[in-house]
Amino acid sequence: MALILHAGSTNKNAFKALIAAEYTGVKVELVQNFEMGVTNKTPEYLKLNPIGKVPVLETPDGPIFESNAIARYVARLKEDNSLFGSSLIEYALVEQWIDFASLEIDANISRWLYPRLGFGVFLPPAEEFAIAALKRALTALNTHLATNTYLVGHSVTLADIVMTCNLHLGFTRVMTKSFTSEFPHVERYFWTMVNQPNFSKILGEVKQVESVPPVQSAKKPAPPKESAKPKEGAKKEAKKEPAKPKVVADDEEEEAPKPKPKNPLDLLPPSKMILDEWKRLYSNTKTNFREVAIKGFWDMYDPEGYSLWFCDYKYNDENTVSFVTLNKVGGFLQRMDLARKYAFGKMLVIGSEAPYKVKGLWLFRGKEIPQFVMDECYDMELYEWTKVDISDEAQKERVSAMIEDQEPFEGEALLDAKCFK
Repeated sequence: MALILHAGSTNKNAFKALIAAEYTGVKVELVQNFEMGVTNKTPEYLKLNPIGKVPVLETPDGPIFESNAIARYVARLKEDNSLFGSSLIEYALVEQWIDFASLEIDANISRWLYPRLGFGVFLPPAEEFAIAALKRALTALNTHLATNTYLVGHSVTLADIVMTCNLHLGFTRVMTKSFTSEFPHVERYFWTMVNQPNFSKILGEVKQVESVPPVQSAKKPAPPKESAKPKEGAKKEAKKEPAKPKVVADDEEEEAPKPKPKNPLDLLPPSKMILDEWKRLYSNTKTNFREVAIKGFWDMYDPEGYSLWFCDYKYNDENTVSFVTLNKVGGFLQRMDLARKYAFGKMLVIGSEAPYKVKGLWLFRGKEIPQFVMDECYDMELYEWTKVDISDEAQKERVSAMIEDQEPFEGEALLDAKCFK
């Protein structure tokens, strides 16, 4: 008899039990026609889980809710498997990494993603905190995976299943390549795991998200329906004709998706400067950077199609803690993901001791800073923006020095240099 799992087919918390079932040979079936927000509010579902959370597993002995508990149950149904390790210490380590995957990875991905999707109030400081906490967790995970293929022992355990499912939400919804490239061992681990046969059977083809989703307004509950009770005096009204069925014109198809408006920058005249070619040259130049990359930049640069801008952080006196300053810059670059197709940037954190200075150089498509960037990225107003005058040799040399990460820069050491490309 198969166990019945109540969840949608794309629910990453349901994936945990389904993948565990592939490793143990336990038969678990997804319930048919599950609709999130509808099915889980029915009286029948609330008998399985009184607060309506998803997923729930129906077993011969009664329902189980909470996804990690469900995955543990499925993993233990058959004794001849190694999903909990092969010793007491490995069992403890499996439990350790399950907790870490839930409390440090999943929780912070959720705090970053869901407010952007409108499931909660979006607060920039809260997002910065979530991203900083997630980076701290991924740094610890990256260090562990530098010398380990799996989280525990030498084969897949339940810890790997839970961790990968939680990372799946991040990789496919909010963690872009520019974000995860800081954690190469986590990247290697994730792509290794999702391509394991038992994982890919459940997850299918996995593609990394290309940009952080824009902030949407918080979703509001639907207004309550008016009572069907007739108003006073309604009995005196004449009988109304039955409502005629709505006729939809051929050119007014119901709920037809509106065409996505083109970005104004896509409508600009073609430029001789191909941004991807510059980014490729920058990334591939390992020696003679001045002679190759910098010279190539000025050969490519088109002042009619692009503009260069210096930015200086307005509140450098607040940059008293190095890692907080670095996280601040990292958060800014994350929020600039919406401009990746149209921009290249360098951000320098300058100084050997506090307070640290933050200065940047940005190349934007068009002769002005794109309006959608000014509107969507709140960090823009935290900087003073000055358009580069390339006829001024001193400013032109400053551009070259910033692209090159020249040190010392303006007489001071570099704490860090970050590139947006």
